[in-house]
Formats: sequence, structure tokens, C-alpha cells
Amino acid sequence: MRTRMIRAGVALAAALAQPAAPALAATAAPTPSPGAATVTKAGTSFLTATPITAGQPVHVGASTGDYLYWSFPATAGQIHEITATVAFPKGRTGASTWTVDVFDGLRRRQACTAGAQTPTAAASATSVPLGCTLRQVRSWAEPWSGDPLPGTYYLRLSVVDLPEPDLGLPIDVDLLVSDVGDGQAPGDDGELKAPLVPNTKAGTVLTGEPAAAPADEEQDGAGLDGWLPELSSRWIWTTVGGVLAAVAGVVGFALTRRPRRR
Repeated sequence: MRTRMIRAGVALAAALAQPAAPALAATAAPTPSPGAATVTKAGTSFLTATPITAGQPVHVGASTGDYLYWSFPATAGQIHEITATVAFPKGRTGASTWTVDVFDGLRRRQACTAGAQTPTAAASATSVPLGCTLRQVRSWAEPWSGDPLPGTYYLRLSVVDLPEPDLGLPIDVDLLVSDVGDGQAPGDDGELKAPLVPNTKAGTVLTGEPAAAPADEEQDGAGLDGWLPELSSRWIWTTVGGVLAAVAGVVGFALTRRPRRR
């Protein structure tokens, strides 16, 4: 009996001495597409947003306080994951809060289902990671639903809170938009007629004065119609008023005139 207890204790000690089984592997970080060219600029508004594609890396040098805009196309069935890192210089005076916002073609802000969308970096931090995973793009939806639809999407990176002395400090931004969807659109029994792309060329600007309409040849003639004014209600009432005023003057003069003495 004692021998069995000793063997059981030895087996338990050996089991405890073995290394624990590794935990579930963490999700691999998104990687750029092979051969994709790095984008080194960003826009400052929706109209000047720099176009990028899924899997194309972005590396931009900017200043703290700048609004950085990019745009990327989205089709039905895609799920886009946005990862960004903002690197700071030394000598910051306080903490700062950053945010990444995504808008669809109608400039509607799209919610994130995962990721650190608005993180805060401590004063001693050298960088801050940001992330946002969008909902799956639908092929069709009701106008009031606000669901993500195919079209051009806009990405904005900015700082929302920071000490005033840190405004304007140089930063380095690394950003990547990845497609993590399966490419299969959800069964919603519909299809969008056209992608949601804003019309940035609504019309043309006229730089010169419009040409005057040509004059009527009949009005240029030498007849009476060329210099007599057209008869209108204003002319009629003016004429009638003048005649009445003359008659009133004559009658008034006759009534107030003294008779002559013979």
C-alpha cells in the first residue's frame, strides 16, 4: 500500500513538473500585401483624402494636431480591419488622446466592433496603437438603417485631447487597412444599384460674364415703334392724373379769381 502511494506521489510530481500547454495563439497582426507600394502622404479633408487599397502600407510624417485623411474602396462581403501606430518624439509635456474615425460614402460615421479606437498615451509613452474593425459591408440595406454599403470609405486620424505646448510636435504615423472578411456577401435579398461615391464634380465655375442677348431687329427700325414708349397701365394713369390736375387748376383759378371792376 505504501509502495502504491509513493508511486502515485512520484507520478503527480512529474506531471506538475511538466510545462503547461501553451495558450491559444494570439491573432496574427495584419501584414501588408506583397509588392504593395508604401503611401507617404495624407489628405487634409474629405475632398483631398489620399486613396489607398486594402493591404497597402502607409507611413506618413505629420504634426500633432493635423487631421489626416485617407480613402479606400469597399465591396460587399468585406470586413476591414484598420491598425495604426503613432510614434511621438521625446519631450512631451502630458498625455494625449487619439482617435481613428471611419465614414462611408454618404459621410456617415461607421461604428467599430473591435479595436482601440480612442486610446490615451501617457506623457512617457513613445507611441500609441489604434485599431478599428468595421462591420461587414452589405450589398443592400434600407436608407434609414445606417448599415455599411459598398462604395468609398474615408478614414480620419486625429488627436482629440493634448496639452497646448505639445501642439505642432512632429509625429510618425504607420497605418494599414486589411480585409479580413470571407468575401461572401450576407443574404439580404437585394443589391445596391450604384456604390456610394460622393459627386466631387457637381458643375463648372463660370469665369467670364455671360454674353448679352442680341437686340431685336424690329426695335432698331426708324419707325414710330422704335422711339415711342410702350403703352402700359403706368403711362395711362400718369396721363389721366396730369389731365385731372390741369382741370382742377383751371377750375380753382376760375373760382378764386376776383371779378374786374368796370
